[in-house]
Amino acid sequence: MAIASAVRDDIDRDYRRGYRRRLLAVSAVLGVVTLCLWYGDCFEVKRYLKGVPHVFMIIVAEGIPPDFGRYREWGWALLDTVVMSIGGTAVAIALSFPLGFLAAWNTTPNRVVYVAARGLLNLCRAIPELILGIILVSAVSLGLLPGIWALGLHSVGMVGKFFAEAIEHADPAPIEAITATGASRLQVLLHGVLPQVWPRLADLAFYRWEYNFRASTVLGMVGCGGIGQEIQTALSLMEYRQLSALLLVVLACVCAVDSLSNRLRHATQ
Repeated sequence: MAIASAVRDDIDRDYRRGYRRRLLAVSAVLGVVTLCLWYGDCFEVKRYLKGVPHVFMIIVAEGIPPDFGRYREWGWALLDTVVMSIGGTAVAIALSFPLGFLAAWNTTPNRVVYVAARGLLNLCRAIPELILGIILVSAVSLGLLPGIWALGLHSVGMVGKFFAEAIEHADPAPIEAITATGASRLQVLLHGVLPQVWPRLADLAFYRWEYNFRASTVLGMVGCGGIGQEIQTALSLMEYRQLSALLLVVLACVCAVDSLSNRLRHATQ
């Protein structure tokens, strides 16, 4: 009985110690979040009282009823946005596929390649697609081309990272079994690793397409074309009725892309 009581006391002590550590960690995170919100003036009530009515006047009072008079021109702009998002996602997947294998510790050739691949993925994530769009527009002029590459290069950082992590969590048993048959390194990757991570890669591709569609709207405002350019024009001319119509069009398209992406994900499972 004494031994059982001592074991129980040890378990209780470890539980309380772990609970205190978790409570301290949560408190620290909440403290940092609160400090950031305070530093960002998120608790300034006066600014909300001043800004909210202004937004209401622009979007509601001056933006209703929405003006869909230029819907024919918006159709071509929407097509450009869809093309930009699909092209950017395709570029990201094509570049992330080899980088994912190089950035995973269990498939990379050596540590130097691993560090270099991880560094490249970090670099792609560090530069926002908006900054890339501005740089590429100045390099290759206006149009869809800079938008596609801006989306693609930025997406590589996130898609490649998730792809590498999926490879690192692959079940080693099938890999060891194929290796034991004398298969080459490429055969091991194709038949032991890729079948395990392929569904994850498909999910990432569809999720990233959803994100890129929304991001392509912003890129259109810096000269990459698409519906974002129409939004920028409406804002510049203070055509708030057209702006509200464009926002409704973008909302409808986002919902359509989300629905299509879900259907495609289920179809590939």
